[in-house]
Amino acid sequence: MSMQSRPQARALDGFRVLDFSILIAGPYCARMLADVGADVIKIEPPEGDDMRLRQPQRDGHSTYFGQLNAGKRSIALDLKRPEAIALIHRLVAETDVVVENFRPGVMERLGLGYEALRKINARLVYCSISGYGQTGPAASRAAYAMIVQAESGFDTALMRYAGDRDVPAPSAIFIADALGAIFGYSAIQTALVQRGRTNLGQHVDVALLDCMSNLLIYELQEAQFPVAVPRFSYGPVRATDGTILITPVTARNFDALCEVTGLPELRESRFATIPSRGANWAAMMAIVETWTIQRTVRDCVQSFDAEGVPCAAYGDPGDQLKNAHFLARGLFSSVSDGAGAFLGVSPPWQMSASASNIHGTVPAIGEHRRAILGEMLGIADAEQDRLADAGVFGKGRA
Repeated sequence: MSMQSRPQARALDGFRVLDFSILIAGPYCARMLADVGADVIKIEPPEGDDMRLRQPQRDGHSTYFGQLNAGKRSIALDLKRPEAIALIHRLVAETDVVVENFRPGVMERLGLGYEALRKINARLVYCSISGYGQTGPAASRAAYAMIVQAESGFDTALMRYAGDRDVPAPSAIFIADALGAIFGYSAIQTALVQRGRTNLGQHVDVALLDCMSNLLIYELQEAQFPVAVPRFSYGPVRATDGTILITPVTARNFDALCEVTGLPELRESRFATIPSRGANWAAMMAIVETWTIQRTVRDCVQSFDAEGVPCAAYGDPGDQLKNAHFLARGLFSSVSDGAGAFLGVSPPWQMSASASNIHGTVPAIGEHRRAILGEMLGIADAEQDRLADAGVFGKGRA
């Protein structure tokens, strides 16, 4: 489905979300809610979300922040001021979902915890995303994605699969944050379905460490029931001008690989069954490499594709931006901020009767305050000016 042919209706049109979150997991979760039509109001500190300062930037505007916050509206509030908390309490009465990702206890101390807000709005779905969750002995520990990725065993598992390392490799891909956002989004939708039956909201508790455990599907079972032969790793084989990945995991895949390459060595008894191929995977790939090393990456991929052998050329992230397949599916949509347009990445699903792509603009700090307070609470400009003079929206914010 191309960007041009996407339906215009969005599944959460008419729903309202208050997004208190900062950095990645919470903002990403709330942005996906905006992608499917929710009116997401980002509650920012007067100085703004720290992600606004992160690279890559152009003319002082971060596209990293933009990818996580496009399509939202922004209001800046100094949450240390009782008048600001009172405004939020009034907003909550008109809200369907709250998203927050502070350390447990922070929202409660502000008077914005679930128990306080459910008294204002019993239908409220309140999603908390944190490193270790709202309960348990580690709940109060500070945690970012890389911390829970290390603690979960994920980094150690990658090290073992690499086979040539004795310490985990450095990384800068925040997998736990992305999982926290996706699982949070999924749980919110489930809670909204249940609310449709009971007319009651609930508290959704998402822990990044739990998210990483859900990624280790095989590894946690192997830890309980050790296997005699370690799991094989899928690694690259060389071509004349690069490397490719080949994954002949089924009997049909393997037969097709034998047909394409014509290598008699692949018919040896040690490769005769799926278990034996798994036990001798590295040796099998070394034989396959004698064929690929004589051909270009493109020739290898074309030959394997023609016979249904799963394979891929190793690409760079930027290759996606011009990949014909991604463009045909409409994975990217144009969004804009104060420095102009850029491409944002849409959610990884498409729906036949509902649009769900990243869209709209990236809000400036507090850009929509007058509209939000006027529309939702009926607060006139003169009263907003009085609140501004009192510092409710931050020092120097008119």
